[in-house]
Amino acid sequence: MIEYPKPDDGEEQGDDCSCDGASGTSPTLYGDARAELRRRDFAKFLATVGGLTAVASLTAPLASTTQVFERGYKGPVYSDGIHLVDGEGERITESRLSEGEHITVFPEPRPGIEDAPTLLVRYAESDYGGDVSEGFTVNGYAAFSKVCTHAGCMVSDREEDLVVCPCHFGKFNVLEGAAVSGGPPGRPLPQLPITMTSDGFLVATGDFEGPVGPGGE
Repeated sequence: MIEYPKPDDGEEQGDDCSCDGASGTSPTLYGDARAELRRRDFAKFLATVGGLTAVASLTAPLASTTQVFERGYKGPVYSDGIHLVDGEGERITESRLSEGEHITVFPEPRPGIEDAPTLLVRYAESDYGGDVSEGFTVNGYAAFSKVCTHAGCMVSDREEDLVVCPCHFGKFNVLEGAAVSGGPPGRPLPQLPITMTSDGFLVATGDFEGPVGPGGE
């Protein structure tokens, strides 16, 4: 047990504390062994919190890129006349994309953006081939589900005209009807039939032509 110096019996203790440091050094809370242990424990606590924060910051983007499609909703994703909107809820106009550009869109207003991520692309009409349904395209726009048909992850990467799933590297060619061009998926991404309204907004004319996500082989 640590013993602290006591004032002499004949010395009167004053109530005032000299804080200017001009006289000798007096014991403080941070000058004994217990304070040193407290400082070390606090440093360890800060290091632990910092480590957990760093791990969380690394896992958050990973979770977002590999999020598996939630299939709790059983109804149609789109239907005739449902507008396509971006992540901010803004309706998509004809001028939104230039040729060669891609964007993620969603149905307005149902069933919820977490259930219906859709890949909207725009190319010259003459660039499309394969299994692209010309009746489903308008003014160079075509739309496909973003949910990989292998394991239900989000198709979020791109290699030129291919879109790639980051989970198992399934590749789909959007110029060929999102046909599988590599990896484990067993079928293309289903295409969404779309058209343009008289006031220049993109809308669906029905639901996806096939099942969304894995299954439905």
